[in-house]
Amino acid sequence: MRYGVSLARKYDAELVVLHVEHDPFGASGWNLPFLSVDEEYKAILKEAKKNLTKVIRAEAVSGLPVKELVREGEPIDVIRNVVVEEKVDLLLMPAHEETRLEHLLFGRINDALIRRMPCSILLVKQKAET
Repeated sequence: MRYGVSLARKYDAELVVLHVEHDPFGASGWNLPFLSVDEEYKAILKEAKKNLTKVIRAEAVSGLPVKELVREGEPIDVIRNVVVEEKVDLLLMPAHEETRLEHLLFGRINDALIRRMPCSILLVKQKAET
């Protein structure tokens, strides 16, 4: 978030913040009488939007044009669509090593994004663990 705010201020740009909610198991198709997957999924999306707003406010982006988006779907497709729709020219993403579970559920998202995005991508490395 800090890198996005800093770059947007420096280059007098709009900051588009996107959170993609992806349910690798699908919200529909679960025939379980004791569990409402659809309602739970809606609650997760609502919480994601709330957390996204909180993060943006914590970064003190007053005066900076910010567009907050929460979308559902396959991450690569959703990110690509938003990049095209919003005419994004630089995509910032956290650089992290995907765990085996992430790889199993989502595939190699960073690798696929790098190959499929129509814009430049800046991978931001988190602080090194000591």
